[in-house]
Amino acid sequence: MINDQGGINGRRINLIQYDDGYSPPKTVEQVRKLVEGGEVLATFQLIGTPPNAAVQKYFNQKKVPQLLAPSGANRFSDPANFPWTMRFPPSIKTEGQIYAHYILADYPNAKIGVFYQNDDLGKEYVQGLKDGLGDRATSMIVGEVSYETAEPTIDAQIVKLKSSGIDLLYSASTPKFAAQAIKKLADLGWKPVHIIVNSGSSISATIIPAGPENSKGVISATYFTAVQLDLSLPGVSIDTSTTDYRFVKQFRMMRFDGERWQGFGPIVDGSRS
Repeated sequence: MINDQGGINGRRINLIQYDDGYSPPKTVEQVRKLVEGGEVLATFQLIGTPPNAAVQKYFNQKKVPQLLAPSGANRFSDPANFPWTMRFPPSIKTEGQIYAHYILADYPNAKIGVFYQNDDLGKEYVQGLKDGLGDRATSMIVGEVSYETAEPTIDAQIVKLKSSGIDLLYSASTPKFAAQAIKKLADLGWKPVHIIVNSGSSISATIIPAGPENSKGVISATYFTAVQLDLSLPGVSIDTSTTDYRFVKQFRMMRFDGERWQGFGPIVDGSRS
């Protein structure tokens, strides 16, 4: 439409897409092709924390905007050191703290098992949870296991957590492994309270592969909705400045009811994190 209307100041938009397979070395290769071969004006929403981290310094050296990186890692909201990078989601640590506050309010005696992706994304989610639990983190977290993205299955990690006697599972993972965790819980007939982080809450990539019935009761948090054209939840605002590159700062808890995610509770403001 913009091109049909004459473009931007007479310049037409050309969208170029390459697949990096969620592999940081491939990301570096494809981004260099875009910047040095395609001479792109900017890049938009490269997927994932590790791929974006692999090219952040390069983008800023080349002064090419790394726009709305879909990662909550705090490194992507650092205008003082990386002025050409801006992330889209709220802070991963903020999200982890919100889950902690929810657990303390609704499950204060929970025995928590932590399942996380062994990279910046997973580690920040875990740190956010521990920060939110405060001095109760040591006593409440009774099991903690990680996985590598190259692993074909995480069945062994889930079995290990089950054996530790937990009754609340915190899954800080991406969709493929969040789906595997949900399915393994069902296979084991094990029904702990199950919190999956927003990064792993996709209906198409997590819930459907895991099975909607298996996913019933799973809890997460969100800042947008897919049931109306205005994608932000009512009460979620967008506010950036030259010194604050955080695009979204608020969440609402949600629970999967077997068919769709249903929000509950108030909008939680994490603007200080």
